[in-house]
Amino acid sequence: MTTATLERRPDAADSAEAHASRSIDLEFSSAREVHAGLEEAVAELIEVAAKDAVCGILVTRLHPGRYTVALDESVPFGETYEVFAA
Repeated sequence: MTTATLERRPDAADSAEAHASRSIDLEFSSAREVHAGLEEAVAELIEVAAKDAVCGILVTRLHPGRYTVALDESVPFGETYEVFAA
């Protein structure tokens, strides 16, 4: 079973709606679901990132089976970085 939630977190900038951060939290119950689930989340955020061409995508492994995929201004536009929090 895959659980994914999409949430919007407004930035503190003047135009919060225009520059709203977006992230997708994912939790997987089996290893075979991870690849497809992460690809789907990244593809969704690529569409969002392409509108402003300001940032890239950061995939963070929080712990086995739990990930966050988010737009991140520290990642250059057109790139996707992966990090391990745990």
